[in-house]
Amino acid sequence: MTREKNSPPRPGRGWANHGGYVAVAATNQKTPLPGWGGGGATTAVKRRPTALPSRVAQPPYRPTPPLRGTPPHPGRGVFWLAVFCFLTLPTLAQPSDKPAYRLFTGTGKSVKYAKMTKALATAADVVLFGEEHNNPIAHWLELQVAQDLHNAKADKLVLAAEMFERDVQPTLAGYVTSCDSVDEKTFLDNTRPWPNYATDYRPLVELARAHRLRFVGTNAPRPLARQVAKEGAASLTALPVAQQTWLMPLPLTVDPQRPAYRKMREMFGGDAGHGGGGPALDKMVAAQALKDATMAHFIAAARGPGEVVLHFNGSFHSDWRSGICEYLTQAAPGTRLVTISTVSQADLGQLAKENMGRADYIIVVPEEMTKTY
Repeated sequence: MTREKNSPPRPGRGWANHGGYVAVAATNQKTPLPGWGGGGATTAVKRRPTALPSRVAQPPYRPTPPLRGTPPHPGRGVFWLAVFCFLTLPTLAQPSDKPAYRLFTGTGKSVKYAKMTKALATAADVVLFGEEHNNPIAHWLELQVAQDLHNAKADKLVLAAEMFERDVQPTLAGYVTSCDSVDEKTFLDNTRPWPNYATDYRPLVELARAHRLRFVGTNAPRPLARQVAKEGAASLTALPVAQQTWLMPLPLTVDPQRPAYRKMREMFGGDAGHGGGGPALDKMVAAQALKDATMAHFIAAARGPGEVVLHFNGSFHSDWRSGICEYLTQAAPGTRLVTISTVSQADLGQLAKENMGRADYIIVVPEEMTKTY
């Protein structure tokens, strides 16, 4: 028997492990020794281990391919992650969108447009839409609000505007509600429309005309406002009775401590706290008050039972619930009044501190927004 140290078993022969040697049957396999699988005599020899054939033929080694989407090597994964970050981080750093406006409540809470219009239709008797006169977003939203309130209120909606003065009301009404009596050329020739009428206010007038909605001009005639700015409010009492009907009931009372007029004095360099600025500034404030009081008077007169008046005016006339608001509260106590204002901000993410409380709803547009004139 031969002994092989650490040699694996060979197929077809009996074997056993003895102290690190393998006993191998050399000749007669018919007469196995006790405890051995082979037979015959055996001799013990030492020889060099030899490689034995495998029991089952193995296929050539092939490395397992990596799973789909898995980096084949840790180093390659780091490389592709770096490439992804290089390509995407500049994009992620840019703003995700460019909103044309944001809508906030007076307390600075972001609010959806649909929620605002629902409140206007159900909880307002008068809506004062304060615009920036040359802001296209404000004019677009004015039209959207008018359309949505018409959908909700039908013929219970009345449109009104600062942009038309009381002396041209018969022509305005003839064009809007009696479409056959006044054509557009006659209307434009006789109503002194603002320079931006075609782009900014015509859509509102045509909406009213298409649905036979009343459209009311509420402002004091410009010649009379200029008269007050030059001669003072007392000069109005000398007007002919026919012209006095274009105004709020005289005499005009002006409280210089109202927020709108205090801010006006500050704008023109007067002492807001003590009514400073001299007689000239007093008359300018009175001219502004004449417009506010006249608009308030005709807004109140225009509203019938169950109706909502949507009034368009410069935001200065209704911001801080001053101007029109104060005179309207006097003319029609108990009126459910909702105000909207338009402001420009560099940051649309939140309402600026100085705009808090400006109105019930505040439209914030980018400072770089284009202008209509």
